[in-house]
Amino acid sequence: MDPVAPAAPDGLGGVTTATRPVDDASRPGHRLAGLDGLRALAVVAVVVFHLDPGWLPGGFLGVDVFFVLSGFLITTLLLRERASTGRVDLRGFWTRRARRLLPALLVLVPSAVLLARVAEGDLLVGVGRQVLGALTFTSNWLEVAAGTDYFAATSPTLLANLWSLAVEEQFYLLWPLALLLLLRAVRRPEARAATALGLAVASSLLMALRLDPDAPTRVYYGTDTHATGLMVGAALALALAAPGRAGTRTALWERHRRTVGAVALAVLGGLLVLADEQSSLTFRGGILLASLATAGVVLVVVERPGRLRALLDLPALRWVGSRSYGIYLWHWPVVLVVGQDIPVAPGGLDYVLTRGWAVLVTVAAADLSYRFVETPVRRLGFGGAFRALARRMRRAGTRRARTVWAVLAVAAVATTAVMATAPDRTATEQMIEANEAALAREAAATSAAPTPSATRSTVPAEAAGIRPTAADWSMPTGAEVDAFGDSMLVGAKPAMEYYFPNIRIDARSNRRWSEAPRLVGARGDGLRRVVVLAFGTNFGTDARSIERTLREIGPDRMVVVLTVHGRYARAETDNEQLREVVAGHDNVVVADWDRALADTSGMLQSDGIHPSIRGAHLYSSTVRTAMAQLSERKTGKPVRLKPIPLP
Repeated sequence: MDPVAPAAPDGLGGVTTATRPVDDASRPGHRLAGLDGLRALAVVAVVVFHLDPGWLPGGFLGVDVFFVLSGFLITTLLLRERASTGRVDLRGFWTRRARRLLPALLVLVPSAVLLARVAEGDLLVGVGRQVLGALTFTSNWLEVAAGTDYFAATSPTLLANLWSLAVEEQFYLLWPLALLLLLRAVRRPEARAATALGLAVASSLLMALRLDPDAPTRVYYGTDTHATGLMVGAALALALAAPGRAGTRTALWERHRRTVGAVALAVLGGLLVLADEQSSLTFRGGILLASLATAGVVLVVVERPGRLRALLDLPALRWVGSRSYGIYLWHWPVVLVVGQDIPVAPGGLDYVLTRGWAVLVTVAAADLSYRFVETPVRRLGFGGAFRALARRMRRAGTRRARTVWAVLAVAAVATTAVMATAPDRTATEQMIEANEAALAREAAATSAAPTPSATRSTVPAEAAGIRPTAADWSMPTGAEVDAFGDSMLVGAKPAMEYYFPNIRIDARSNRRWSEAPRLVGARGDGLRRVVVLAFGTNFGTDARSIERTLREIGPDRMVVVLTVHGRYARAETDNEQLREVVAGHDNVVVADWDRALADTSGMLQSDGIHPSIRGAHLYSSTVRTAMAQLSERKTGKPVRLKPIPLP
């Protein structure tokens, strides 16, 4: 994100809320109290969401808080400059933006690339495109063109967080020109504010209309569909710049300003806690509501001193807020690298500690960036900062200077080499493709395939000795098991066939629960007496489809349903819903894959979702244990499972 520095001498700080001061804190040259604190809360929300979406499901809306602040502050700067000089120095404006954004970015990008290479090569997939997007501020559109899914935990992108920086930079490039045109074309200040607000509503409507609930990344990344917060902030700045500012000095406003602030803060907090990337309501009005709530908080904070301003102006919040740009830049690559370096599954103290370590590394990197990279360039400019660095190198001695320049040169060459040799697919993708191809070959080798698209093992149905009308609750052999699922089951294929010889597997990537009734029904009477169902990784739990699937299977077969696992917000609620549906069927048992992973390490691929080789054995063992539990429950006889040695 781009937090405008609160007290920078280059004109980026000391921002007033209008062309004339509201109170002493907002006069030219003074820091606008409270906004650093709001910026801190926003970056904390985003970081918590990326640490584990289940901790703060709507934390990604912190980006929209940043958008509102940026729209408000940038518009205020432009209005103030025009009011004081009669013109806007566009070149100077864009130069100051470059000073603010580029130095930290130019340090982050090579650092992230080199760290990812050391930690896990899979993190470098598509890194050339990502670096290009970072340096040209086009990340959002390049990722849309590449089909990247921001909300898919199965495909983490090293520089994914830079999409919002691209949106803001595009705003900085276009909005000053549009604002000057607006100021010339529309005379009434209230109409100018209304125009900006209308653009915000139009962007929100465009997001709602273009939303694909199964793939929201396009509308989330799009500058056209996600300009809502930026334009809400701009509208607020234009409204506060209007002479007289009707409504903000009345007795009615003075009586209710605290209520407005409390309600706005409560709405924003509620959305951060309750919003979900899986809900279409988030994209059909939720982002607009979050932006308006942020604007309400900003309005109350900048109008006059009060408790809310005092709260947001606490020293700790100011410290975080002033470094929020660096924190935002560094946190996501650090989270990915730490996750690969210390691969601990969610669910225990070790996982929390690894998340805490990622936070410490992020804050340290952001603070160093703020002190030694961002501040010198912001104060001295690019040329001045470089000359100051050269002077320091000369004072440090020729040998030390040469060492520093050599290290920088090696880093540049290494970064280029890493980008040139980056893989085009992750190991997970290669594994899934290989397993899917094997399943397809097995399906082609038998004429017993129920549908042309199914991929499954080759054991004919009669080998299972199926008697659909006679329930059998004994512990099954592999030849008595049918398994249906998505890429999770594809990834676990070798281990499932090792644990359950002659199992019949029908699995393919990106399947969803709504496909399960058809897949099961296609088997007809040839469906084996034990059915394993593994769906929901990509598209969540669908209670209605699960019920239809279980009715299709019937009450006389053993059914094992696996929970989903993922570092995404809906995983917990999906599993809760799954258990609720299963609870009404005494022939169904839950194999709790999610719980089996708690406090384990090395069980998952680099994407943090699909099982590794070891993890596939844990996955299969979890299914086997669940079968034994169901058999014991139905027969009343204990089942002793023989240990299965790892191959």
